[in-house]
Amino acid sequence: MSHFPPPRFVLLEHQWIGVHWDFMLERDGVLKTWALDAPPRPGGEVDARELPDHRAAYLDYEGPVSHDRGWVRRVDEGIYTPIEWADDCVRVRLEGRQLVGEVLLTNRPRESNEPAGGNWKISLGNVD
Repeated sequence: MSHFPPPRFVLLEHQWIGVHWDFMLERDGVLKTWALDAPPRPGGEVDARELPDHRAAYLDYEGPVSHDRGWVRRVDEGIYTPIEWADDCVRVRLEGRQLVGEVLLTNRPRESNEPAGGNWKISLGNVD
């Protein structure tokens, strides 16, 4: 029986045309990524946009981003346990240095005038 290491997550502060936070979940060899308007906080909900998949190298990277897209700084990292993963809802349990507990990402269908990435929300609850 083979044992795979648990999937990892990272939260990066991304300074580029302002600041946002990249929340990344390792899945199928890539990082599923959402840009957050603010860091997730217990009991709060934050607006998010789904971004294209990122390279797994960002799990361990801090520094300048290629093509003059600013720089990133690691805010937190750890492992996660998937609870639910659907097109419009992702629920995971984080075990990071700071972020510990259940995270819920939900997506409302995009209106025709909204930018790509939909209208996601991230909330952090059931914090240990």
